Amino acid sequence: SMGNWLVNHWFSAAVLAAWLGINVFLFTYYFLFFDQDERYFYTRAILGSALAWARASAKCLNFNSMLILLPVCRNLLSFLRGTCSCCRRTLRKQLDHNLTFHKLVAYALALFTAVHTIAHLFNLERYNDSQQATDGSLAAILSKMHLKNSNKWLNPIHSNQTTVEYVAFTTIPGLTGVIITLALILMVTSSTEFIRRNYFEVFWYTHHLFIVYFAGLVIHGIAGLVRGQTEDSMEEVHPRRCAEYLVQKHEECRHVCCKNPEFSSIPAESWKWVLAPVILYVFERILRVWRARQKVVVTKVIMHPAKVLELQMQKKGFRMEVGQYIFVNCPAISLLEWHPFTLTSAPEEDFFSIHIRAAGDWTERIIDTFQQQKPEMPRIEVDGPFGTASEDVFQYEVAMLVGAGIGVTPFASILKSIWYKFQQADQTLKTKKIYFYWLCRDTGAFAWFNDLLASLEQKMAESGKADFLTYRLFLTGWDTSIANNAALHYDTATDTVTGLRHKTIFGRPMWNAEFSAVAMAHPRSVVGVFLCGPGALAKDLQRSCHQHSSLDPRKVKFYFNKENF
Repeated sequence: SMGNWLVNHWFSAAVLAAWLGINVFLFTYYFLFFDQDERYFYTRAILGSALAWARASAKCLNFNSMLILLPVCRNLLSFLRGTCSCCRRTLRKQLDHNLTFHKLVAYALALFTAVHTIAHLFNLERYNDSQQATDGSLAAILSKMHLKNSNKWLNPIHSNQTTVEYVAFTTIPGLTGVIITLALILMVTSSTEFIRRNYFEVFWYTHHLFIVYFAGLVIHGIAGLVRGQTEDSMEEVHPRRCAEYLVQKHEECRHVCCKNPEFSSIPAESWKWVLAPVILYVFERILRVWRARQKVVVTKVIMHPAKVLELQMQKKGFRMEVGQYIFVNCPAISLLEWHPFTLTSAPEEDFFSIHIRAAGDWTERIIDTFQQQKPEMPRIEVDGPFGTASEDVFQYEVAMLVGAGIGVTPFASILKSIWYKFQQADQTLKTKKIYFYWLCRDTGAFAWFNDLLASLEQKMAESGKADFLTYRLFLTGWDTSIANNAALHYDTATDTVTGLRHKTIFGRPMWNAEFSAVAMAHPRSVVGVFLCGPGALAKDLQRSCHQHSSLDPRKVKFYFNKENF
């Protein structure tokens, strides 16, 4: 429910409301300012309301350019999260929505860029028309000002041969505008989920065009092509008194209004907006270099089926929590690339580990490098860990965990940690029973996860706790030959496809049946439902939680938690 969401995400809601509010305020305030302020009376005589559209969107572009770097200062955010360890965990967790906010700001930049560019195309058109007009209108007269005195101009176009292309590629605002718009388009289009998952390098390198973006942004307004009337000129020849005299001026004019108005440029101010965040970001990058120089020892290398590489590592002072991730760099492969990986070890283990599957050039090269088993291991650098622990899992007597596709990875850490806590009779662990649902097209790249489940299952059986964990694998991309094979071997204790004791199910889970079964088995429990997977699945699970929660306060309740790994 909305109320429930607000209680848990009040900080995110407040940030969002403030951000939207400031955008609306800046746009409205500056739109009205440039649409009505009398210093721009003459500018509007040429440009009309396109002036206000261009200037208001420019303010919002500056504001959002100021914000875009803040959510990606991951070391600074992580430090911030550390300092507020006394504050509620819901607040710490909300700092993990940093990338969602980063994307939101980026969409705003794209929108305001479109508005700003279209407005300026209209402005160019109008500047050009006024420059070529010979009808003696106010706009035409204002456009000829530069002939009397070369630095008293209002219209930046001084020749009749000018085209939009000419202005776009020969003036500073035109050229930088084209460059930063291209940079923005490339950055947005190369950061889709698909490209990040499959061609991370493309995303990584294209995203560094942000350096070009900020350099261009700072230079963009320097030429000051849009001008307004100077303060002194306003006092001498105020447009409300004197505008009409411009149109009908005689040679031997004696009136106080006969003096021509004078104009000056709007000073460039983007640098003021972005200076502080850029300095913070430089500091962030220095921190990253410093943290990465601390030595990482690779203690174990395991090659799993389907080209999955497991690296077990140790690093002085490295403390992880469940559900966190690290950034990894391998200088032998690329000095510049840092790739994020979910930690698959439990905090209780004396190492930290990641599993790398082949997806893109870098991952394939790191897998090959470690496969060759040279006498000396390639050096690995690690930055992190980042993200807030997913400790909510430990708070429920009964937990339903759902991992879909690549989203199964964080559950390696969670399941191991729950088992360690359970064995050590840890007081923080409330969990008595886990239901684990694993959905994937085929288990190929996740054979390692199979092995992990099998070994957990074995350990539990040996301790006489076989019923602590119930899990099912749903193969959503199965073909008929497997299904027929499975039908033949259906009576064996372990399963044909995965070699696991619990049956593999072909097709998608029937959530209604699953929730009913859990509700029957635990009529008085509070059940935590956790998902790491796609948004569509989240909606289904949320609906099921609603439907199967009893209205009677003493009976079963399902709570849905979407984890952002």
